[in-house]
Amino acid sequence: MLPLVLFIALGIVVLVATEIHERQQKTAASRGERSAQKPTARPEGCCGEHLVCERETLLQTNAKIEYYDDEELDALSGIAPADYTEAQAEEVRTVFRSLREADIAGWCRSMQLRNISLPEDVREEALMIVRERRAG
Repeated sequence: MLPLVLFIALGIVVLVATEIHERQQKTAASRGERSAQKPTARPEGCCGEHLVCERETLLQTNAKIEYYDDEELDALSGIAPADYTEAQAEEVRTVFRSLREADIAGWCRSMQLRNISLPEDVREEALMIVRERRAG
């Protein structure tokens, strides 16, 4: 008899918790807020093929540039990767190899904001790491 009462009580608790959760979501939706518990793979309108979503970059025009102990790379601003000397390309690779995996997406965003293009090999490797982190 006691297990049956406990089972029914547990069922009631689950129903009440579900109802509260649904009401909170409706309230948040009516205010135009996103639910923090709703995971999204990527923002609406993002194709997912960029290291950092262009949509986010365009929306955040006042984004602050973050440096990763790589101020020397500012000299490459506006230069196409095909025009890099081997020493310049190696400088970018050296900084890239020094980054923690968790910092790669932020570093790529910093590079975009600073108008610094990545050499193709670095870009491809960074894209692969960011995709793996997003999927995992």
